Amino acid sequence: MTITLEHLNQCAAEEFTRLLHGLYEHSPWIPERAAAGRPYATVTALKQALERVVRRATVEEQLGLVRAHPELAGKAALAGTLTAESTGEQAKAGLTQCSPEELATLHRLNAEYNARFGFPFILAVKGPTGNGLTRQEIIAHFSRRLRAQRDDELAECLRQIGRIAAMRLNLLMDQPFHFGPTIMAWSEVIGAWSDDPDNLTCAYMTPAHRKTAAQLAEWMTKAGMEVHIDPVGNVVGRYLSDRPGAKSLLTGSHYDTVRNGGKYDGREGILLPIAVVKYLHERGERLPFHLEIIGFCEEEGVRYQSTFLGSNAVIGQFDMALLDKTDAQGITMRQALTEAGHDVTKIPTIGRKPEDVLAFVEVHIEQGPVLLNRDLPVGVVSSIAGSCRYQVELTGLASHAGTTPMTMRKDAAAAAAEIVLFVEQRAGQAPSLVGTVGQLQVPDGSVNVIPGACKLSLDIRAADDATRDAAVTDILNQAEAICARRQVEIKVTKIMSAPAAPCAPWLVRQFAAATERAGVEVFELPSGAGHDAMALARMTDVAMLFTRCGNGGISHNPLETMTADDAEVSAQVFLDFLRNFKAKS
Repeated sequence: MTITLEHLNQCAAEEFTRLLHGLYEHSPWIPERAAAGRPYATVTALKQALERVVRRATVEEQLGLVRAHPELAGKAALAGTLTAESTGEQAKAGLTQCSPEELATLHRLNAEYNARFGFPFILAVKGPTGNGLTRQEIIAHFSRRLRAQRDDELAECLRQIGRIAAMRLNLLMDQPFHFGPTIMAWSEVIGAWSDDPDNLTCAYMTPAHRKTAAQLAEWMTKAGMEVHIDPVGNVVGRYLSDRPGAKSLLTGSHYDTVRNGGKYDGREGILLPIAVVKYLHERGERLPFHLEIIGFCEEEGVRYQSTFLGSNAVIGQFDMALLDKTDAQGITMRQALTEAGHDVTKIPTIGRKPEDVLAFVEVHIEQGPVLLNRDLPVGVVSSIAGSCRYQVELTGLASHAGTTPMTMRKDAAAAAAEIVLFVEQRAGQAPSLVGTVGQLQVPDGSVNVIPGACKLSLDIRAADDATRDAAVTDILNQAEAICARRQVEIKVTKIMSAPAAPCAPWLVRQFAAATERAGVEVFELPSGAGHDAMALARMTDVAMLFTRCGNGGISHNPLETMTADDAEVSAQVFLDFLRNFKAKS
């Protein structure tokens, strides 16, 4: 029998608890406490309430919940004493068909994990898509998480329990999914096309990049859109309004990736709106404005070290001088575009007229742990951090490591180390401020030679330009002082500067209202990462919706992940936003 939300809202608290008893292993206190918060407007609101009960429980209660769960392929599974829910989940992941070697590995990992943390390893074995992880994937998760700190691992176990409960509730209530599984499946398709056979790398105008563009265009066409690939490589789909004189609401993100990247960074912001348009088109529903989805061709700057190529073209600010830049193989951007069939002379025609554009909105995986730590599937972005990047070259004096007294050294690496520590210290002085030295090199270094040269990168970001610029000034001044004291020369070269992009309050309010109607607590957060919305902000008002990022918030990495459930919630919020969109008056 399918249980309805209406019945759960109206039944007695005892029946509510009984009906939901299978969501959490042997822990009826969770639905029992959630019953007091009824009525729930949406199933998502109910899921959020259950997660909130767990989050607010005592540590002893949380540990009891974790310990109520069985080990994966453990003694309970072998003895056939698992709950019906756990039995089905472990069977779907193939844990009942382990080879002797896999079973031995899992038993060893279970023992090591319990010895290290004092509770069993918990993993939603149905995985982010709900279709099930392979045994190899489960073992890889197990091995990786063994290296975690205890508090972090307890929090991860509770999140995995929340994921398990959410999927069980979906089955219990026969919850329809219109978007999430499609978005995840499409991500897998284009995530398999790479410049590198060992990981996901999709750089500008490579065969993988061009194949991805063609696939996006095909999906847009099947979704009922007018589609073209423009002269710079943007994939553009327009879902036309039936209103005379309608303006365009722009959305989208980038489909290129970093080296060894993840499947959802950028791409979610293209695939999700395509799925929403497909849903609208299948129902014959039109919007009072044109919806234009843009798969931006290049945001990461991997091949030509030039970011925002696609979005800069859309706002009419593409730098034509970039066409003469060369990649590592000496191929110019002009040559790469021409060989792909693009007419570079038409790039200046791509620019939109601001008066024809209502706004630009972007959906994006968070690429961080904030929403994850708050058990929220989506969040509304308040601003996009402005960033400054520098290359710093230090020149000291290379000399013998054994014969040069410590007081007479001009050690470039020691100066760099001091600078790195100051960056960390200064960046910790404001909430939205971050500072990173991601590259650190001792050219031609030798084990027995004092470093005479050192190169380092510097990346400083903040939600507002004043905070960022004050930190940059302090860091560069301190670097100068460190080098003067150590008699090391310093050369600083600015390689990039992007202003912060506040999200328009009128758009933020509409995303917040759609989030609330979905049954999710409204939470606003800044984005520390750069996005195409930063470029579009130079032409029109912008806003962003974040989707929760799994695996501790890891991004720009093969471990980057999100779930079909969260993709579904994001798409529902986006659809609601479109249906209730009010243009700026």
